[in-house]
Amino acid sequence: MNIFFAGSIRGGRSHQPAYRLLVDELKKQGTLFNEHVADDALSWYGETDLEKEDIHDRELSLLALCDIVVAEVSTPSLGVGYLIAQAVHLGKPIVCLYQGEDTFKLSAMVKGNKHIQIRTYQDLNELPSIVQEIVPQH
Repeated sequence: MNIFFAGSIRGGRSHQPAYRLLVDELKKQGTLFNEHVADDALSWYGETDLEKEDIHDRELSLLALCDIVVAEVSTPSLGVGYLIAQAVHLGKPIVCLYQGEDTFKLSAMVKGNKHIQIRTYQDLNELPSIVQEIVPQH
């Protein structure tokens, strides 16, 4: 099982602890793409040692290879939204995780897409069981 993980980098890093936990849990389920998103040393500017075109091309290549997309969308991010839209276009299963109540804060463009599953959680301790539920066993 190839799993593509997406989380905010330049949009804000306030949910990085959730990213770390998700990455650790997703790695138990298969091959994980984008583990670096959870790195607490990663700045808000992301991978500044790479050209923007290289990052773009790498992400789209990995997206094409994945079996499922798991995105933590509590922190709004243009990049994550772009990747979700591309995944929809590719017909990939997509699960978006959102910390908090299901309110109007989460974009209607994500919530309103019937091809995207939304899962909310209140506490980080809920994430391991959610990952086991959403990622098909390999």
